[in-house]
Amino acid sequence: MTPSPSPSPSPATALPDLLVALDGKPVTQRSQWDARRREIHRLSVPLAYGDWPAVPTRTSCEILHTATVRRLESARLWTCRVLADGAHSFTLRVFAPAGDGPHAVVLNGDACWHHATDDVIADILHRGYAFAQFNRVEIAPDMPGTRLPVGALAAWAWGYHRAVDALGQLDLVDPTRIAVVGHSRGGKAALLAGATDERIALTSANNSGAGGAGCLRVSGPGAETLADVTRAFPHWFGPHLAAYAGREHALPFDQHFLKALVAPRALLTTEALDDHWANPSGSWHTHQAARAVYELLGAGERIAITFRPGGHDHAPTDWTTLLDYCDVALRGHGAQVFSKRYRQSP
Repeated sequence: MTPSPSPSPSPATALPDLLVALDGKPVTQRSQWDARRREIHRLSVPLAYGDWPAVPTRTSCEILHTATVRRLESARLWTCRVLADGAHSFTLRVFAPAGDGPHAVVLNGDACWHHATDDVIADILHRGYAFAQFNRVEIAPDMPGTRLPVGALAAWAWGYHRAVDALGQLDLVDPTRIAVVGHSRGGKAALLAGATDERIALTSANNSGAGGAGCLRVSGPGAETLADVTRAFPHWFGPHLAAYAGREHALPFDQHFLKALVAPRALLTTEALDDHWANPSGSWHTHQAARAVYELLGAGERIAITFRPGGHDHAPTDWTTLLDYCDVALRGHGAQVFSKRYRQSP
């Protein structure tokens, strides 16, 4: 059954206005956005995601070995160890297509799930993009009941940032054309990473739901609620977010705030119509609300959302959608084809 768009928000569920500052003054000029962006960050990120690991004074990228991957048409593979201040470390694998580069790169933190199959990686390389991947649970475990010094989503987003540090040290990568992507809880982390690191050129969240692209105030039938997600996965979030379960109208933000923090950089949200739990119609509401910021900044073409049939998966079609949007956002072509090819409302 295909969900219809949620009804217009009632006064109790109306989303906080991105373009009205805390002092009540409307934000109508691009020159006002930086100050409003700082307010949006302050209102949303600490409350939703809690404390963050410290930004390291130095991140190093140690190449452990290189190889030729024959099953991927002799693609080149670099296996690296990323070390932040010589203490926290994780493995980053970078696949590069033929040619000297530097290449635009798609960065994924979901190595623990193996959604990027050999076929997916081959498609990425065939399109001329490099592909980098790490396992976010190397950075913070994903186990309910685990006591973490920071929220897991913040730690995983921090991992994306450190991977960006490392990629910038590799000659094969164009550091100005880095796209980040994740699925489900990994999509929440990728969206948070893109919202909090302006070096990321394109941010993509797939079926990311509550705490990601999904609206907390406006939910489609069968969608995961704030109560559901904070009860099942309290370690993902800041310690005070659960207190708003059942009274989401009192939150000073909703997930359109996170999307707006990406602006004017490129943002793609990919949703599955039958994945009711991930609230695709709620993601439509946050998309529409965030679009107002993109329009103010003259970047309305740099925010997109797509809907496909099917359920909760990072399917090959989702990767193809991302690559088509990478062509638009990172290479500057294919915008009309993208608009015609993909369904952009639920």
